[in-house]
Amino acid sequence: MDQRGRTPAVDWPARPDLSLALNRMGTFDWDLDSGRMHLDATALEVLDLRPERFDGTPAGLRARIVPGDEARLDHRVAQALADGRSHYGAYFRTLREDGTTTWTHLQGHVLREPSGRPYRIIGILRDAAQDPSEPGAEGERDEGRRRMTGVVERTAAILAHARTVNDVTDILKDPEGLGHLGAVSVMLGIVDGGRIHLVAEGQLGAYVPEIEYTRIDARLPMSEAVRTLQPVYLSSREEFRGRYPELWPYIEPLAVRSGVYLPLIAQGRPVGALGLLYARDGDFTAEERNLLVALGSGIAQSLQRAILFEQEHDLAEGLQRAMLPRRIPEVAGARIAVRYRAARIGRDIGGDWYDVIPLGEGRVGVMIGDVEGHDTDAAAVMGQLRIVLRAYVLEGHTPGTAMARASAFLRDLATERFATCTYAEADLNTGMLHLVRAGHLDPVVRRGDGSCHRVQVAGGLPLGLPPREPSGTGCGYPVTTMELHPGDTLLLCTDGLIERPGADSETGMREFMDAACEGPADVEELADVLCDLVGDAGGGDDMALLVLRRRGTPAPRGGGPLRQHLTPGDTDGPALARHLIRAAAAAWGARERADEIELAADELMTNALVHTEGGGEVGMRLTAEGRIRIEVEDSSSALPRRREADDWAVSGRGLMLVDRLADDWGVEPRGNGKCVWCEFAVAAAV
Repeated sequence: MDQRGRTPAVDWPARPDLSLALNRMGTFDWDLDSGRMHLDATALEVLDLRPERFDGTPAGLRARIVPGDEARLDHRVAQALADGRSHYGAYFRTLREDGTTTWTHLQGHVLREPSGRPYRIIGILRDAAQDPSEPGAEGERDEGRRRMTGVVERTAAILAHARTVNDVTDILKDPEGLGHLGAVSVMLGIVDGGRIHLVAEGQLGAYVPEIEYTRIDARLPMSEAVRTLQPVYLSSREEFRGRYPELWPYIEPLAVRSGVYLPLIAQGRPVGALGLLYARDGDFTAEERNLLVALGSGIAQSLQRAILFEQEHDLAEGLQRAMLPRRIPEVAGARIAVRYRAARIGRDIGGDWYDVIPLGEGRVGVMIGDVEGHDTDAAAVMGQLRIVLRAYVLEGHTPGTAMARASAFLRDLATERFATCTYAEADLNTGMLHLVRAGHLDPVVRRGDGSCHRVQVAGGLPLGLPPREPSGTGCGYPVTTMELHPGDTLLLCTDGLIERPGADSETGMREFMDAACEGPADVEELADVLCDLVGDAGGGDDMALLVLRRRGTPAPRGGGPLRQHLTPGDTDGPALARHLIRAAAAAWGARERADEIELAADELMTNALVHTEGGGEVGMRLTAEGRIRIEVEDSSSALPRRREADDWAVSGRGLMLVDRLADDWGVEPRGNGKCVWCEFAVAAAV
């Protein structure tokens, strides 16, 4: 001591480290990049932490912080770093060696690079147990108030994006969400008529298993909240036992000491109730009650939106199921698989569709399309468009004409919607494939050897848009013809299958074609493989897929289908057709009837060129029944008739000759044109 009996003299003025130590204020230095943390001797003393037990990391500091305060302190630091602040402070409780707790205050200064990135925090740890008016406790109350308010605000913001009741319940059960309110169990009940349906469970070991359905007039707190439209607060276990004896047997074995049941009211009527159970005793303060009521109001609005959304979705989904084909018919000569997957946005429905149309005599039409939008209107338009296009095809219209009429139909609906579509008509006997495209993706064909290529189909505008050509100058939808060999597979899909977030459609198409090349031959298995391409990466659009594989072996007797276009004034076309027909007849085992077949075909071609405008098309194929069939198509709707010609007539003998030469003949309407055909029986090839 000095002369006056004081402690040894200190320098004047006192050094900063001595000033800090005498006031139980220690320092820390935290390197954010390496994760190292330094605590000086006073800081270790404040934390009652022996130097050998501190590992020089933030985890070593957290070991001395009360668990609830640890999360709060981490949030405070993260918020300061994210907001670009240079200072932050917080009160928290620390654990001493003897198990008691004491208040500590932390003050930190954030060092940042010129770019603003934080790299170091230097600060002070101070013993706050002796603070006047217990500011630490006041800090706890302020922090608790801010925490509860923040939870309510964050929960309301998250619930704004909830689309289904499951979304709402998942948010309520999230321990990172309402768990910060201190509740150990969260329950959600939905009003269903005169009952309440419990759809959410609490945390493990704290769930009160009220029966799944309870009556609104039952003596239960959730029922009372719905019935009276007032919150029910329970501040003690005794109150649980006294007011709700039917519920008490479930509460008694749990560590539940208080609770609140909030009515969820939307537009003046109850839509459900929320139950929160706590492990603490005591009544709820006025501030807590206000926050809970605000929370209940936000949940009620979200729950009502989710209920209405699910009701509308169920209606829309039923409409869509009714609009799509209920079953896919079996088609001789082909294996067909279809798939549809709903979108994950909007109402989970859309305007994508597919259809399969048996046309008889080994012919089949397949289509796929996409109406703009993802709502009930898109589904309704899709159904109408699918049905009307199917009707035009079954009436006998050519693919191009059927597509043009469907486009006009959509324009007449005045829906302001457009649609894309691809229609393919296949003759499975000959393999001839006629394709027409309205603003849709090109089809893909996988050959029997596993190779794939896109079919460049001449396209027209999407359905519903005004035609480029003036009325009467053409249908606007050209037809592309190709041959589908036995074992070949035709793939039609909508863009929902190939679109990828952040990538162009070409990338998705390459992935689609690669998967098609490497996929299984079976159409059902291949369809599953192609649908799996979307996975979790897609989902923004619904998608449809149609896979058609031609069965069988190459055409017998060495011949495939024969088609030749006929143009008025072109004398070489019919001559070439006659030559090909005679050669094919001989190759197909009808050499002795080659003259008859050539003559009948010539008469049909002459009628088309003489009596119609715009020429036509002659085709020859071997049917499944073993007959040679000649077909001449033209654009005239006037049907030919057989006439008896006198000795001096110069016309009228054509169909009479066909009737005498052929084993059978007839006329088929084809939309705005017709097809005249004749057939010849063929003996088995030698």
